[in-house]
Amino acid sequence: MSAAAGTGRAARGARTTLGSAGLYAALVVATVLFLVPFYLIARNALSTDADITGETWTFFPTDLQWGNVRELFDDPAVPFARALWNSLVVGVLHTAGTLLLCSTAGYGLARIPYRHAQKVFYLVLGTLMVPAAVTFVPTFVLVSSLGWVSSLRGLIIPGLFSGFTAFLFRQYFLGFPRELEEAARVDGLNHWGAYWRVVVPNSLNFFAAIAVITFIGGWNAFLWPLVIGQDQESWTVQVALSSYLTAQTVNLHLIFMAAAISILPLILVFVVLQRWLVQGVAQTGIKG
Repeated sequence: MSAAAGTGRAARGARTTLGSAGLYAALVVATVLFLVPFYLIARNALSTDADITGETWTFFPTDLQWGNVRELFDDPAVPFARALWNSLVVGVLHTAGTLLLCSTAGYGLARIPYRHAQKVFYLVLGTLMVPAAVTFVPTFVLVSSLGWVSSLRGLIIPGLFSGFTAFLFRQYFLGFPRELEEAARVDGLNHWGAYWRVVVPNSLNFFAAIAVITFIGGWNAFLWPLVIGQDQESWTVQVALSSYLTAQTVNLHLIFMAAAISILPLILVFVVLQRWLVQGVAQTGIKG
């Protein structure tokens, strides 16, 4: 009996070992597949067009073209440094505005009782069912009539409110401990005071997760900045990237160098906020 039990334990141990080995092998493969695009960007950014399109493939070119960085920023046809600055301003202000508007809207829908609260909530949900293509032209007409074309206001303000983000905040605040808010009201705080002094400081993980997602979305936006940014001074980094690929010319080494530089802010944001991002995403479960 003991021999059979020992054999069973050995078999289970072997299966566990094989399962762990298979899991690690899958993780290694997934990691390699994830890193391949970054390797290609880095490799091609430091190559010449001939190295990129050549018949023979080298892991890295023997002569790294660090001069591509200077060529990128000295190119008179594309103000890439200005585009980076515009994207940074748009990303930061868009993120800050979205957090403020959507968090207050979500908190109001979750905590402030009023007669038409449910109807307002359904209207917010209804905006999620409207395709972006339907509102694109009316939004452009409105922005144009306000004189915001080729301006940071036109790039930032139309996208500040997101019905989906407000919905996420509402679901999060529904699960926020009411005891903390009740204690704040005992101290004489109103709804705004409870939100600003109690709810926000205790929800930084969730705010950080939404901030990262919103910043990445604002940084990577292309179609709206392309339509609004009708002069080079209002280009964002994605519009600047597209200018290297035209019907007349294809500057491969500049495309890859610009792509490599443009993803650095996103990597920095992710590295700095990854702990809060993971914790915040874990708190986005829909409750109630």
